[in-house]
Parts: sequence; C-alpha cells; structure tokens
Amino acid sequence: MKHLLLLCTLLISFNSFAAIQPDADAYERGDYSPAFTLIEKLAEQGDAKAQYNLGLMYDKGDGTPQDYKAAIKWYVKAAEQGHAKAQSNLGNMYRKGEGTPQDYKAAIKWYTKSAEQGHAKAQNNLGAMYYEGEGTPQDYKAAIKWYTKSAEQGNAHAQYNLGVMYDNGFGTPQDYVMAYMHWNIAAANGHEDAKTNRDRVEDMMTPNQIEQAQQLTKEWIEKYKKNM
Repeated sequence: MKHLLLLCTLLISFNSFAAIQPDADAYERGDYSPAFTLIEKLAEQGDAKAQYNLGLMYDKGDGTPQDYKAAIKWYVKAAEQGHAKAQSNLGNMYRKGEGTPQDYKAAIKWYTKSAEQGHAKAQNNLGAMYYEGEGTPQDYKAAIKWYTKSAEQGNAHAQYNLGVMYDNGFGTPQDYVMAYMHWNIAAANGHEDAKTNRDRVEDMMTPNQIEQAQQLTKEWIEKYKKNM
C-alpha cells in the first residue's frame, strides 16, 4: 500500500510538472498567451519574478493587450519585494509618464533602489536624472558617480555619457584624454555616436595624449573585460 501511495505521489508530481512545462517552452518561443496564464497565477501567489514578468508583458503587450496601468501594478508588487529590474522599469514608467502622471521624484526613488542593487541601466538612468536635474537639483558629480558604476558594468550609454562629462568639464576638470578613453570604450561596445565624438576630440589632442588615451583604454578594458 505504501509503495502504491508513493507511486501515485510521483505520478502526480510528474504530471504537474509536465502540465506547466509547455507554458515555459511557449514563452521561450515567443508564444506568450499560454505563458501569460502561468505567470499570472504565480504572480498572484506573490512570486516576485513572476510579478516582474507579468508587468513586463503588460508593458510590452506580450500575450495580452498593452496596459501601462496594469504594468505599474505588477512592477510595484515586485519592486516592493526588492526586484531590481522591476524597480528600474518602474522608474522608467514614472519618468516617461506611462500609465501614471509623470513624476520625476518617484522615478528617482525607484532608480535609486535599483541602482543601489547594482542594476546597470538604473545606474545610468539615475545619472541622467542628476545630469538633467529631473526630480532633483542638477548635480554633475552625482551624475558621474552613477555613470561610472554603470560604465564599469559594460553599459555603453554610460560609457558614452562619461565621455560627454569629461569633454565638457561637467562635474570634473575638462580632460580630452579621459573623454577619448570613454568614447573609445563605448565605441568598442557598439556605440556609434561615441565613435564620432572620439574621432572629433582626437583632432584636438597631441600625439602623446592620444597614445595615453589608447593605453588607458586598454587598461580599462582589461580590468572590466568580463562586463564588456
């Protein structure tokens, strides 16, 4: 009898797994409708990753009509559980005013929570808000701080933005060598505007400065190559 009960339990467990596996596979294939049903159930049970994914599906209109208000609802639930990507996306929603009135202070709040967990996109976006003075007094030094953290994780936009700061002397002394270095790194990371700016600033540099900037580029890439 015990063996029979054990067999029944194993069969039930296997059948339960088999029932949800196609939904996961469907999501990977881009067949979002069956995945939506599974993710919604998990989100309603309080699973933070599922709440984030459900918010993302509403945000993008994957497997369901696009609904920014519903996206915010589920992003908030995940964000309040500390989900860094949900916090970052929630910052985007408030910054753009999607599904909610535009609210830079709320954007700063959620970007900061995400950035402090090491999320590179949130770090770059937080830097941009300090640069623009959106929801906070303009603070170039804070912008450089967050751009740097993001750039060190391989974010090409942050690498480009650091080049802008050094080129113009925003929050730091003007330094063409450092501007060239950051734009060179961003260009290697696929940022087309960085390549254009690097070539422009090169015309204002001495051969020794160019050599120095190229050496700094090599050293930086070697140090952070795992993130490139």
